[in-house]
Order: sequence, then structure tokens, then C-alpha cells
Amino acid sequence: MDISIQAKNQITKKKVLVVDDDEVYLYTTKGILQSDQIEVYTHLNWFGVTNRMKEVQPDLVLLDINMPALAGDKLADLLRRNMDLLHIPIVFHSSNDEESLRNSVVAHRINGYICKGDVNTLKKKVERYLGISVLESATARL
Repeated sequence: MDISIQAKNQITKKKVLVVDDDEVYLYTTKGILQSDQIEVYTHLNWFGVTNRMKEVQPDLVLLDINMPALAGDKLADLLRRNMDLLHIPIVFHSSNDEESLRNSVVAHRINGYICKGDVNTLKKKVERYLGISVLESATARL
């Protein structure tokens, strides 16, 4: 690959932080989303998420709701109170039904939701949240 293309990809690469309590799911999601345009970081459970977000400065956070000790919706409330993190979009990524996810988005001032299970929907919605067009994404894979 040409050095100028590598430099361009590194400059424009978007960062996604995936927070979940399931290691296998984190690994799988990273494999699905990682591309020339998206760098995926993972974090296992809720503990230390604030520091991880400050360290990574992601363009998007995918947050599981169903985590033990501190559920993702409660964690989202805490993150929204941190002035340093307000600019980072948070999207619930959960196996909960769509109606409860829609209600959680409104109740917790979150940017949106993605239901777990459909790989194509996950990729499309993440690209949309990041502002990556499908055409750009397809061109980057060539």
C-alpha cells in the first residue's frame, strides 16, 4: 500500500469503543467492525469506562445495557454527567427488545440504539453514526 494512502487512512480512521461484559462478544464485534476506516477498542464491563473514554477519545461508544453491578443505562447517566465526555455519542447495543431500547434512549439522553444479532445492521448503523458513507466504506475495502 502506498505510504500516502496509509497516512490518509490513519488520519481519517474513526474510533469506536465497545463496552460489554461478554469477552466473546467484544472480540466478535471488534472483528465485525474493524476496517480501514474504523478502529475498534473494547472494554470489559463498566468499571473504568470513564478513563478508557478519556484515553481513547472515541467517535462513538457502543454500550451494552445488560451488565451486572451497573447496568449500561445507569452507566450512560453517569457518563452524561461528565463534562469532558458530553461530546461523545453513546449508542445502546443490546439484546433488549426495540420498544424498551427506544424508551431507554429517550430516558437516558442517548444518541440511539442498535439491536444485537444482525451483523449487516450493526455495520450499517455504526457507519451511519460515524458519518461514513457506504460508498466510502466499499471503496476503502478495495
